[in-house]
Amino acid sequence: MKNVLITGGTRGIGASCVRLFTKKGYRTFIIYQKNDELADKLCKETGCIAYRADICDKDKLSDVVNSICTKHGGIDVLINNAGIAEQMLFIDITPEQWKKMLDVNLTGIYNVTQEATKHMLTKGGSIINISSIWGEHGASCEVHYSAAKAGIIGFTKALAKELGLMGIRVNCIAPGIIETDMNSHLTDEDIADICSQIPISRVGTPDECAELAYFLASDNSSYITGQTIGINGGWEM
Repeated sequence: MKNVLITGGTRGIGASCVRLFTKKGYRTFIIYQKNDELADKLCKETGCIAYRADICDKDKLSDVVNSICTKHGGIDVLINNAGIAEQMLFIDITPEQWKKMLDVNLTGIYNVTQEATKHMLTKGGSIINISSIWGEHGASCEVHYSAAKAGIIGFTKALAKELGLMGIRVNCIAPGIIETDMNSHLTDEDIADICSQIPISRVGTPDECAELAYFLASDNSSYITGQTIGINGGWEM
């Protein structure tokens, strides 16, 4: 049985990944930060094993990864999904807000990936990072978010070059507008306006993102690494 570790696994794309990978026979582990109720509910539903940890706390993450590898034989797939978003004018972004955005969305990936990679070196694996359409194209009033998500893309490409000879593939998913809590602030009018700009004329679903993650984790994508794959209905090409 293969093992998958998913950060931010209690909601949205993360929770969909948990359900799909579990259904496909993976032993599934999640890292979450706050919501014990959601974590407990998902564990009961899927049988996944949850660890509560802040991805900005590298020491705690090291303990979590070591526990998984010691007790369950390692990590075959890592999905870096945890992240935050915020909309505001660039001139209003405080140093604290800038730092938090990069700490959670970019440094958190470094923290988890470095610890997991130490255990992947001997047997290979797949690392999948969740970026954003705005990491590729940039979004007005989301400069700090766009910068962090662009950093994930650069991180992915560089790490793929470094780890390829060790049998570790590293890829990136860049979702467009997806039906998740992160976009719950959008009104029906906002959604309709966005959909009018999308060739497929609808928002995406977390399950569609999970299917892409599963493909990138599987042997069917064994010759794919260092890539950023957009899942956005053609919104940006």
